[in-house]
Amino acid sequence: MEIIVAVYDDWGIGCCGTQPIALSADRKFFRETTRGAMVIAGRKTIGDFPGGKPLPGRVNVALTRTAQEIPGFTVCASTEEAAELAKSAQCCFVIGGGSVYKQMLPYCDAAYITKVHTTVDCDTWFPNLDQDESWHLAETLQSGEENGISYEMLLYKRK
Repeated sequence: MEIIVAVYDDWGIGCCGTQPIALSADRKFFRETTRGAMVIAGRKTIGDFPGGKPLPGRVNVALTRTAQEIPGFTVCASTEEAAELAKSAQCCFVIGGGSVYKQMLPYCDAAYITKVHTTVDCDTWFPNLDQDESWHLAETLQSGEENGISYEMLLYKRK
């Protein structure tokens, strides 16, 4: 299982349930990387999907204890249930939000991190993999600048 997330320089990922700054290059990278895969998201993240609908071209899984059914999603009530379901997929990405990332990180062996080089007000953070001795930066996949903000798409791997 893998994680995909955009972080700001302080490893913040969001505020009030959404990304304060979303780069089109990152959105394209997300679409291309997760196309055809299983994706696991929490209920609040699903609420931030376009129209609150499942992401097209993916197997959508909701990790939540508060909903029995969400149209277009397979609902898992625990991290263990989601991790077990992920084994049935050829490729599976954890796509947020903050609590889902923290719950599922121990099950993941790779993380696609888009570092957006700016700092904005956030109320949710991703664990800083640069300071976690069990992870290392394996590869810089892409870098660029959009709207005056530089970014890097990085691949971290569990040691």
